[in-house]
Amino acid sequence: MKKAICSRSEVDQRFTWKITDLYPSDDAWREDFEQSQQMLQSFAEYQGKLGQDSNTFLAFWKLQDRFMEKVNVMISYPFRKADQDTRDATCQELKAKAQDFLVKYDQTVSFVVPEILSIPEQTVEQFYQEQPELEHYRLAITRIQRKKAHTLSPEMESLLSAAGQMSQAPANIFGFFDSADATFPDAVDSQGNKHPVTHGSYIALMESSDRTLRESAFKSLYSVYGNFINTIAAMLSAQMKQLQFYADCRKYPSALHAALDETEVSVDIYHNLIKTVRENLPAMHRYVRLRKRLLGVDKLHYYDLYTPIVQGETEEITYEQAKELSKKALAPLGEDYLKLLQEGYDNGWIDVYENIGKRSGAYSAGIYGNHPFVLLNYTDTLSDAFTLVHEMGHALHSCLTNRTQKVTYADYVIFVAEVASTCNESLLIQYLLKNTDNPKRRAYLLNHFLDQFRATLYRQTMFAEFELWCSEQTRLGNALTAQTICDKYAELNRLYYGEDIEADPEIALEWARIPHFYRNFYVYQYATGFSCAIALSQRILKEGEQAVQDYLKFLSSGCSADPVSLLRQAGVDISTPAPIQDALRLFDEMVAELEQLV
Repeated sequence: MKKAICSRSEVDQRFTWKITDLYPSDDAWREDFEQSQQMLQSFAEYQGKLGQDSNTFLAFWKLQDRFMEKVNVMISYPFRKADQDTRDATCQELKAKAQDFLVKYDQTVSFVVPEILSIPEQTVEQFYQEQPELEHYRLAITRIQRKKAHTLSPEMESLLSAAGQMSQAPANIFGFFDSADATFPDAVDSQGNKHPVTHGSYIALMESSDRTLRESAFKSLYSVYGNFINTIAAMLSAQMKQLQFYADCRKYPSALHAALDETEVSVDIYHNLIKTVRENLPAMHRYVRLRKRLLGVDKLHYYDLYTPIVQGETEEITYEQAKELSKKALAPLGEDYLKLLQEGYDNGWIDVYENIGKRSGAYSAGIYGNHPFVLLNYTDTLSDAFTLVHEMGHALHSCLTNRTQKVTYADYVIFVAEVASTCNESLLIQYLLKNTDNPKRRAYLLNHFLDQFRATLYRQTMFAEFELWCSEQTRLGNALTAQTICDKYAELNRLYYGEDIEADPEIALEWARIPHFYRNFYVYQYATGFSCAIALSQRILKEGEQAVQDYLKFLSSGCSADPVSLLRQAGVDISTPAPIQDALRLFDEMVAELEQLV
């Protein structure tokens, strides 16, 4: 039987992150919070004066940098504490204060973009000549200038900023429901033993060789989402409506255009991803047929998608073992990278195990002026070992960028972030494959990597297509109801997984448990990032030192250029279908090899 989930106070502190590295106490945070509010008022002194002269213009940008250096740490503390136990009222109070502060900041500086856009470009050029220090900010200023068509008057910008707190409501409500309120019935295995079903344990249960347990856990989870499906549909509809509202206000053709413009990514890349993956669905259907055959079932169900299809090779990987494995797998990235990795393991960057009320899933939060904080819910599986290297990829990306870039350009966009994490996963699987001569073990690893492909490239693209459909329905004025959403989601599952899997009614509810649909066209970046990561990891292993140096330079670049250019400099061009095609070709080749091995 699975062990019961303990409370936060019962967790061994060796396996918790050092939140005191941010602040020694809540009182210390409150003191800094008050200072930050006072510092925020300094921005008001520049309203109406940004175009006055070069000295004032430079002083504003320096204030912005000082403010961000201070506030990055201040904002992170309550979010990390709240995620430790989402039921803790004090932590939620601090988090609410931080969220209110961010809205107040947006309101306070809402004059900045319209005012900068009102300065004639020749005047800005003159400022550069008069104050050479302004050259550092040229890219940041240019990024503002290119959004002129989507910027409103100072009064309207202030109004939109004031609405920011309301726009966060769908994500906040879903977060409370999903992490704090949703509880699931125990699953029962073939021997009649009960197993707790939580966000942290669910995938481990799905990987079990006990089909009775898998089915029970599957139905347990979705029974709860099914009971609240109309409420969750209303949350998702509200999310799509607020995104469309902002897109309309800023005169974008769609919410997709608005979201991708923020990260300097063309919508063509989004559409190209869906088109290319759709063209390669036969390889996915081939894998589903292989999975059905190897499991020896008359009917393949969605709760059969995670369990290994090579029996007898499932292994337990403890957290300590996973750390050692990660160092061997990531050795091609060089000694400096490994030293930084060890620094994270030794110095309280990681919150390892699940506890009652802890936020589900995993993430890495980079913080300028401090070390990253990595949240895990580790359950001793191979998947968890991959999650560890994935999140440490994010963490080291943040570290390298924060130690190389000034705060102005340290905040890289998610589009490149997923490359850093997934490249680590690719290096891990290739290390494992290289270091086994056992055909059955190799087959097991191929199966695992193919499931990574399925979950990251195919499934996230399906998510992206679903999210785009929801957005388009909202743009066209069509209602998003529980029925229409479930029908569309079931249809996409049938398209992506093919006819060799049963149309389990529960799978139509899956969208209701995906928090990323409240992140504004986020999921497609997993798929593009995975494709780029495959290409970069192959280059690192084949070309060695030069490829490593190009890659580490990429990890140290922050947002000092647009993300597509940064990736191109690292050795991959995601503006073309080539990286996606190459990754999917590798998927098909691995399916063929697995067919031969088993």
